Amino acid sequence: MQSLGESTVRPTNVLFINSDQHSRRVMGCSGNPVVQTPNLDRLAARGTRFTNGYCPTPICVPSRASLATGRYAHTIGSWDNGTPYVGHEAPSWGHRLTEQDHKVTTIGKLHYRKVDDPSGFPDQRLAVHVLDGVGDVFGCLRADMPVRPQSRQQVLDARTGESEYTRYDRAIGQASVRWLREEAGDQTRPWALFASFVHPHFPLVVPDQYFNLYPPDSLPLPVQWQPDEWPHHPVVDMKRRQQALDEPFDEATLRNAMRAYYGMVSFLDEQIGLVLQALDEAGLRDSTRIIYTTDHGEQLGEHGLWWKSSMYEGAVGVPMIVAGPDVPAGKVSTTNVNLTDCFPAIVEAVGAESRPEDSDLPGESLFRLAQQADRPRTVFSEYHAIFSPSGTYMVRTERYKYVHYVGYPPQLFDMQDDPDETRDLGQEPAYAEVRAECERELRRICDPEDVDRQARADQRRRIMAAGGPEAVIRQGVKIPYTPAPDEFDPAPIEARERAKQGSGP
Repeated sequence: MQSLGESTVRPTNVLFINSDQHSRRVMGCSGNPVVQTPNLDRLAARGTRFTNGYCPTPICVPSRASLATGRYAHTIGSWDNGTPYVGHEAPSWGHRLTEQDHKVTTIGKLHYRKVDDPSGFPDQRLAVHVLDGVGDVFGCLRADMPVRPQSRQQVLDARTGESEYTRYDRAIGQASVRWLREEAGDQTRPWALFASFVHPHFPLVVPDQYFNLYPPDSLPLPVQWQPDEWPHHPVVDMKRRQQALDEPFDEATLRNAMRAYYGMVSFLDEQIGLVLQALDEAGLRDSTRIIYTTDHGEQLGEHGLWWKSSMYEGAVGVPMIVAGPDVPAGKVSTTNVNLTDCFPAIVEAVGAESRPEDSDLPGESLFRLAQQADRPRTVFSEYHAIFSPSGTYMVRTERYKYVHYVGYPPQLFDMQDDPDETRDLGQEPAYAEVRAECERELRRICDPEDVDRQARADQRRRIMAAGGPEAVIRQGVKIPYTPAPDEFDPAPIEARERAKQGSGP
């Protein structure tokens, strides 16, 4: 974290809107000609959109731990969906704000260990955390697990309807609206509200009015979706096999799943619009900065892959939009950014003092980056979880993306000439020096082999604590996705909103 020095960012409130598994390619403002995201598009038009946003690790729990602490996953020991943030690993931005008497409220999904941990977020509402405070031990098996046909089935099961996630996200939106109406104005110091939705995370179920926005033939087919186009790398091929994706989906199935996903993004956009409208109606637009992002992306059939867990743009890329006072309007920045840039952005935005122990954070304030001219900047991501035979590391420079696999050949993509990543330069002699420089940059950040050993040792320990590999395999995956909180009941929230509007029962 760079020294803030004399701030160029005057103190304001922060509204941080987060989602889950949102591909940055599926927004109107990012150039998608089909998807309907009018509220995110308007937010981008009055703020700055970073085209090259990345997550620090493309899987839920570690990415959210990095988002909270501003630190890379390997530095806090968050490897997979069974190593949730507790609070003792490193301070969160919530700690930094609350210790200086700034009000911090979270509404929705956090995906830490449990509510009463010292995470720095004491006011958690409708919070989702990992199951039973443990999370997914099955994922610790990584490449040693049996094939998971359930992964394939989620694509086949795409449909219209309601899910607990649609009901939950409506409740998150309503609770955020109510907080802005009823509590934001009572604060004497700049506050931070973290409104964290779960869409468009699977299941691929969405009400029909959103699904029907997208006739099947209107959707652009994914890059390299057909098997004769699939890229072949030992690790990528292994992931396909383990997720039962080596048998390709037919075009009708693919388009049906995409309709559901696009509909889920439009559903999410509608909830975000209600929150932004409430901010404006409360008279807080001119005193509040806004961040919109997600924890990781979604492959959505690109390169024959689905979900996250890879270093292709669909999975590791995230949308990143900032808006508010002193943020350039209508700007599109090509500077590389990372979710670790959110910590310094929030701390600086509310006017909190930085701490000396945060001086080694890798991030820079997003709001400062928005004010600056575009510049070369290297960002980093890593992966140590489910479907991965070894540690995977990404270095993204101004032009190139380099992917290092411990024990396997690297990948290299020229993101200027090949933004869809269809030509792997990882073995081409002409790019040997580019690969060498990227490798040097990676080793300035970490020792990939040592980090891989640390991750594997921790995962072995947790597997043995659960009874050993055979016991973990017998137990299998407890849940296909993290359920909404037990105490969640949308009825009181909806009834209260109806009563306010005078609409009766």
